[in-house]
Amino acid sequence: MTVQAKVIHGESTHGPPPRRYRLVGVICAATAILLAMANLIDVYGDSLRWALTAVPAVASGAAIAWSGTWPAWRLWRQLASLAAVQFVLGPLIAVDRAAVSQPPPIWRTLVQGWEATFGAFKHLIAVEPPIGTAHGSLMAIWTIGVWFALLAGVFAVCEHAWLTVMSVLPIGAAMALCAWLGTDSGWHRAGVGVLVGSVLIVWLSWRWGSFAWKRWRTVAAMLAVAVAVAGFASFTLPQHRRVLRNIYDPPFVPVAYASPLSGFRSYIKDHRDETLLTVEGLPEGTPVRLAVMDHFDGTVWNLAGTGQSVDSAPSSGSSQYRRVGARIHNETQGESFTATFTVASGLTDIWLPLAGAATSVDFADDEDARAFFYNTDTDSGILSHATTEGMAYTETGVIAAVPNNDAIDQATAAHTDQPQALDIPEVASEFASVVAGGRASDGEAARAMATLLRTSGWFSHGLEGDYPSLAGHGNYRITSLLSGDAMVGDDEQYASAMALMARTLGLSSRVALGFRSNSDSAPSNPSVPRNASDSSDSSSSVVSFTGGDITAWTEINLSGLGWVAFHPTPDETKTPNDDQSLTPPDPQTLVRQPPVPLTDPLRETPRIQPHSAITGTDAERNENNPFRARFVRLVTGIALYGAPLWIAVILIGGILALNAVRRMLSRIRGTPRQRILAGWNTLCDLAESGGIPLSGSRRQQASDITNRMLLDDHTALTVRSLGYAADFAAFSGQAIHTKQARRYWRHVNRLRTAMLRALPRTRRWRARLALRGTRSRRRSSVHDSLRIRAGPRHPWGCRGPATSVSGASLTERRPDRRRGRPDRRRR
Repeated sequence: MTVQAKVIHGESTHGPPPRRYRLVGVICAATAILLAMANLIDVYGDSLRWALTAVPAVASGAAIAWSGTWPAWRLWRQLASLAAVQFVLGPLIAVDRAAVSQPPPIWRTLVQGWEATFGAFKHLIAVEPPIGTAHGSLMAIWTIGVWFALLAGVFAVCEHAWLTVMSVLPIGAAMALCAWLGTDSGWHRAGVGVLVGSVLIVWLSWRWGSFAWKRWRTVAAMLAVAVAVAGFASFTLPQHRRVLRNIYDPPFVPVAYASPLSGFRSYIKDHRDETLLTVEGLPEGTPVRLAVMDHFDGTVWNLAGTGQSVDSAPSSGSSQYRRVGARIHNETQGESFTATFTVASGLTDIWLPLAGAATSVDFADDEDARAFFYNTDTDSGILSHATTEGMAYTETGVIAAVPNNDAIDQATAAHTDQPQALDIPEVASEFASVVAGGRASDGEAARAMATLLRTSGWFSHGLEGDYPSLAGHGNYRITSLLSGDAMVGDDEQYASAMALMARTLGLSSRVALGFRSNSDSAPSNPSVPRNASDSSDSSSSVVSFTGGDITAWTEINLSGLGWVAFHPTPDETKTPNDDQSLTPPDPQTLVRQPPVPLTDPLRETPRIQPHSAITGTDAERNENNPFRARFVRLVTGIALYGAPLWIAVILIGGILALNAVRRMLSRIRGTPRQRILAGWNTLCDLAESGGIPLSGSRRQQASDITNRMLLDDHTALTVRSLGYAADFAAFSGQAIHTKQARRYWRHVNRLRTAMLRALPRTRRWRARLALRGTRSRRRSSVHDSLRIRAGPRHPWGCRGPATSVSGASLTERRPDRRRGRPDRRRR
C-alpha cells in the first residue's frame, strides 16, 4: 500500500502524522475561521479594530489546540489556558478603553469584559450598524474566534486523516453564526466564501494525499460546472439575506408612555422662565426636536405602537426606536454641525432633545450611551432611564435645507404607511375641503391650510391672565377650535388641527414637539419656525431654551422634499381681548357649527397611566427604595458576572464533553484488539477516579473493583468476564473481529453506569470530572512492531503485558510481587 493510500485510510507509515501535517492543519483551520469572521467587519465599521481583536483571538484558540500535540502539555493546562484567554486576555484586548474619556482600572475592564461575553451578542443584533467598538462589543468576535478556532484546531491535529474532515463543522458553524449576526449585505460575502472553500479543498486534499497539480484540467471542468450550478441556483433563492438584526425586536415600547403633546401646557405653566436646555454650537434658528407622533386615537396624538395596524416595514413608524452604534446611517443632505447639549434640572423625561438628522451622538456617561435609542424615520431620540440634571452629550448631524414656497407649491404628496387616524372631527374634513379646494398641488394645499390657520387664529395658552383657552388636542378640543366663534389656542391645538386636516385630504402628516430659537423676527413663510430668524452661519454661540420656548408643529411628507415642517400657530403677540372682534376677516370661507349643548363641559378622556387606579381615586406611585434597588443590582451583578460561577460551569461542561469525546474515540479508533483493551482501561480509570487503587493483573483489578465497590453478583460477574475477555484479546494471539469489540464496549458502557450508581454522590461527580485517562496513550507504530515492547501504559503508571503489533503469540509476565509494583521488562 502506498503512502498516499495509507494516509487516505487513516493509517500512518511512522506512527502519528508528522508535525508539519498538524501545523499546516491548524494554520488552515485558523485562516478559514478568520475569513468566516470577516462577515462582521461592516457591523463594527472599523476594520483595524476588528483585525486587532479577531487575529489574536483566532491565534489564541489555534495555539491552545496545537498545544494538545505536545506530550508534556497536560489537559488541565489546556483548560487553564482557555479560561485565561477568554476571561483575562480577551477583556484586555477586546474592551476598548480608549473609547471613554477616563479609562477604567484593569479590574473594571475585566468585569466589563465578563459581562460582555454574552451581552455583546445581543448588542450586535440590537444596535444598527456600524456599532463601533464601545461597550465591550468586540467580546463577541473574541469569543467566536477563540472557541471556533479551538474546535476546528482540535480536529485539524487528529492523527487520522478522516477526522480532519470534522473541522469543517466548526468552520461552517462560524460562517453561519457570523452571517446571522452580520448585515443583510455582508462584507464581500462572495469572495470570502470562495476563499474559505478554496482553503478547505486544497488543505484536505493535501492531507488525504490526493492533491495533484497535473489534474488541473479536471479541476477546471469541475469548477466550471459548480459555478454554473451555483449561479443558476442563486436565482431561485431570495436575494435578501436573512439576519437576526431584522428579526430581533428591541424590548423598548415607547407607546406605553403618555403622549408627549399632552404635557405641552406644563412646560409653559411650570417652567416658563426656567432654563431647561443649553446648546453650544447649534446654528442659529435651528429648532430642537423632542418627539414625533403619527397616531391619533381620537383623544391624543401618540407614537404608533407595535399593535397598531401599520402595513409598513419593521423599520418604519414613530415608535421604532433602536440602539445605534458609533455612527448613525443617515442619507439627509444639508449643512453639517456639531453641538453640545447640557440638560438642566427641569427637563427630566425620556425624550432626548436633538437637532436635525443625527449622524452620531456621544455621551459623557457610558450608562447614558447604553440607554440611548434612536429613530431614523423621525430623527428623534429616547433615553430609557430619562434625562437628568447636568447630563451632557454631543450630537453631530446634518440640517436639511428648508424648501421655499415655490418648491412646496409644485410638490405632490408622498405616500407613507401610517396608522389610521381615529375619530377625526367632521369639521376638520369640511374645513380642509374649503381651504384646499381648487389648489393645483398637494404642497400648495398644505401651505394654504397653514397660512389660513396662522392668519385667522388667535394665540392664547389659557393660563392665568390669558384669554380663555382649553388645553388638549383631541376630537372635542379641535371641534371647538374650528367651529366656534373664534379660533383661540396655542401650538398644541393648531398643530393637531392641521395634521388632522391633512389626513382628511389623504396627506401623510404627523405632529412634532420641540424647542424653538428665541428671536423677535417672524417670517411669513409657514414652513419655517414662526420665531426663527434668517439663516446665519453663526454656530459658536450658546443658546438657552426655557419652558416658554416649547413649540409644536406639523410635518407633511412631500415628494422630493421629504418631511416638510409647517407652523400653523399664530404669533404669540396676536392675543385676543374683549375690545377686539375675534371674527375672521372672511367668515364665509370657514365652516362654523354651534357647540354641542352639554350641561357640563365635555372633557377629553384622560390617558390611564400604568400606576393609576381606575376606581375613582388616584393611586400613589410605588416608588422603590433607590438604595435597595442599587444594592440588589450590585449583588445580582456580582453573583452573575463577578463570581466564578460561569468559569466553573464552563470548565465542568468542558471536562464532561472532553471525557465523552475521548471515550468515543477509544471506542472507534484502532484495531479491535486495541479497542477492547481501551474499554478495560476505561473501567480501571473510573475505578481509580472513584478512590479505588488498582494494581496487578486484570484478574486482580477485577477482584478489587467488585470487592471495594460492593457490586451485586450479576455486576461482579460482568466485571470478571470483561477482565477475562481483555486478557484473551491481549494474549491469545487469535484474530479479534470488529463485532466482538462493539459487543465488548456495550457491556463496558452498561457496567460503567452501574459503577457510577454504586459510588456515593461526591465520589461519583469526582469520577465523572476526573481527567484520568482522557489523554491518548502512546500507540505502537509500524517501526515499533519490529520488536516486542511493553503493552500500553495504564493511567496509574503500570505497564500491561507485553504485546506485539504484528499479532504474534505473546507471553504473559507475572507482576513483580517483591516491590508491589507492576512487572518490568527484563534486560
